[in-house]
Amino acid sequence: MNNENLEEATFGAGCFWCVEAIFEELKGVKHVEAGYAGGEKKNPTYKEVSYGSTGHAEVTRIIYDPEVISYDQLLTVLWHTHNPTTLNRQGPDVGPQYRSAIFYHNEEQQKIAEKSKAEIDKSDLWEDPIVTEISPLKNYSKAENYHQNYYENNPNAGYCQVIIAPKLKKFRKEFSHMLKDDVQ
Repeated sequence: MNNENLEEATFGAGCFWCVEAIFEELKGVKHVEAGYAGGEKKNPTYKEVSYGSTGHAEVTRIIYDPEVISYDQLLTVLWHTHNPTTLNRQGPDVGPQYRSAIFYHNEEQQKIAEKSKAEIDKSDLWEDPIVTEISPLKNYSKAENYHQNYYENNPNAGYCQVIIAPKLKKFRKEFSHMLKDDVQ
């Protein structure tokens, strides 16, 4: 396998620390990066995005091998690991920077995302309507270095223990068949 066969997906699903920790554990995912997307300003800082005034969402950029894991499978994980029915909120994190969003990289991803959203909306997975934004990727920038691999680097931090660890436990149980071999 070479890097030319890899593809990208960009999702917003609340705090990027949670989303990054989940997607890093999937077979076929080669790299996950915390970042910002969807706003008007180029290269915003965490402080600017946190104020909720730039229009950016906290996102994860996922580099994956489509021969191992499909875009549709990534979407399935996304739908099951955050609440796509709450506008601008995920758990304790509130504001437009925490919105549920799929930023597509091409028309094929757009079609797959729209179909997947419609199917999930019709299913009984979530009682309320899905409010996830589906938009073309714009103004993506990598988050500051201290946000990268946050859970892995700070497993004993309060947010990691209270929010991320329980979410990971549930994810690992539900998606055990899709985890990398070295994930417990």
